[in-house]
Amino acid sequence: MNFREKLKDKKRIVVKIGSSSLTHPETGNMNYSKIEQLIRTLTDIHGTGRDVVLVSSGAIAVGRQVMNIKPQTLSEKQALAAIGQARLMMTYQKLFAEYNQVTGQILMTKNTMVNALNRRLAQNTFEELLHLGVIPIVNENDTVSTYEIEFGDNDRLSAIVAALIHADLLILLSDIDGFYTDDPHKNPDARLISLVPEINEDFLNMGKGTSTDIGTGGMSAKLSAARVATDSGADMVIMNGDRLDAIPQVLKGEEIGTLFLAHKNKNFDLIDYLSD
Repeated sequence: MNFREKLKDKKRIVVKIGSSSLTHPETGNMNYSKIEQLIRTLTDIHGTGRDVVLVSSGAIAVGRQVMNIKPQTLSEKQALAAIGQARLMMTYQKLFAEYNQVTGQILMTKNTMVNALNRRLAQNTFEELLHLGVIPIVNENDTVSTYEIEFGDNDRLSAIVAALIHADLLILLSDIDGFYTDDPHKNPDARLISLVPEINEDFLNMGKGTSTDIGTGGMSAKLSAARVATDSGADMVIMNGDRLDAIPQVLKGEEIGTLFLAHKNKNFDLIDYLSD
């Protein structure tokens, strides 16, 4: 069975991009050419009749660049998040508007998901935005949260969003080509794994931490996200964030990155994954 062929039929897609993929590694400045390429790609995918949600990191990273300081305290991180999130959304809205695509901002915290009423309200908001043809742009609300800044990551948030809105595909844009047997930055013999039928202990032991000082998620975080997404019934692909033009190729069934197969847990309850 060609599992890649099934990606052609995906109708509701969540795409997550991290801080390191949005900024120039040399300076930390926003990489506008890459952001525009991402926006053009997502708009084209949306134009095929699919629902698209973007989960975007970068608020603190952009705030750091704007104010030219490296935050040392929680309050500094929250202040930079407030500055950076506004700048980030301004950029997204301006560039999406050039392609006549309407966007909406959704900022979430863990409390949004833990509370049953708030979780349902968030779900209803997503559904209405998607019904209206809007591309929601999601980030953690770092300005008021504490847990997310110190321990959280948007890989996990994107998987939770995918589960919440019953997406059938989650794409994580990484700084490497996919899931490897070891960290390819450190081990030249690391081998790319194209297909993960089910996450077991062997795969979990291969997960490594973050390799940049900008992002918060590493491969272990992506494996954690994969468990949420695949248990909820969504396939997940990890691919290189430098190959944004290859996202449509993934949706055509081409073998790019690593595909984690969905295996819906009949007893799936999102609340069980929020306390991990």
